[in-house]
Amino acid sequence: MTTEIPVVVTDRAVARIREILATETPETKLRVSVLGGGCSGFQYDFGFDTSAQPDDLVIANDGATVLIDPVSLPFLAGSQIDFVDELIGASFKITNPNATASCGCGTSFSV
Repeated sequence: MTTEIPVVVTDRAVARIREILATETPETKLRVSVLGGGCSGFQYDFGFDTSAQPDDLVIANDGATVLIDPVSLPFLAGSQIDFVDELIGASFKITNPNATASCGCGTSFSV
């Protein structure tokens, strides 16, 4: 039986997370969450955390750990977290199949 991970973190995102966390304490992890607000109703939030909560989804991949809380997970289920380096800047990008609309900023969406 195969268990599917509800959120995928690309190799580019893993590499960038490792770069960022290399300057932090060893127990630091990237926390991705969904907050109310933004121009489309919800927004993605990226931050650091030094410990996972018991009900967090923990995605560990090649030295990069991403935490997602249980309230945010339904909004992110099926999503892909990537890191893009484009002419307008470099950032994490979430491709979210649950979003019915998104804002040009790339961090705000609606469901």
